[in-house]
Amino acid sequence: MPAAVQTDEIYERYLKKAIAEINELGDELARAGDELRVPVLGSGHPLADVFLLKHSPQPTEIQEGVAFFGRSGQAVLKALQRLQIDPLAVYGTNCLKFGTEDPADAAAWLTRELHIVQPKLVVVMGERSVAFVNGLAFPLSRPLDPATPGSLQRFTPTIEALVTPDVDDSLDEAPAKTRFWNAFKALGPWWAEQSPF
Repeated sequence: MPAAVQTDEIYERYLKKAIAEINELGDELARAGDELRVPVLGSGHPLADVFLLKHSPQPTEIQEGVAFFGRSGQAVLKALQRLQIDPLAVYGTNCLKFGTEDPADAAAWLTRELHIVQPKLVVVMGERSVAFVNGLAFPLSRPLDPATPGSLQRFTPTIEALVTPDVDDSLDEAPAKTRFWNAFKALGPWWAEQSPF
């Protein structure tokens, strides 16, 4: 049996497992909510190379129940296209799934998401998100420095991190948009250096 076929079969098994685990997490979040508290679920590829993370859901995300729905999602999609990054290689979520839950619950859910997706790079958007990630005590992680936006940092032995300003706070003023873009565009050279296989 050719090695490529074996590799494809292994990848398919990992993908099926990741899809099942993401769906299980979504079901758990749905049970934690009610008619007034609807969870905002992560969106994107369950085995993405790039994991986008912002702090809390915006009203459009809460309305649709999907992370990065609305203005921030459109801004990030345009930025990914400009950097020639395949949006299908990206997963996006929020630290807080409801925006009002106990941070300990939110930390457990985010930790599970990181374990499921196993990204190569986490883009942490905003100082509140950096503080949240630093509080996770994720296995083998190092604290991220919020003062170095646009610079790659080592998060774990297998995951790098890129800190940017909060995309939700960057959409209304030109200087804020520029600060976000100047940090986010570091994703382009990182992506270009990734192995195609």
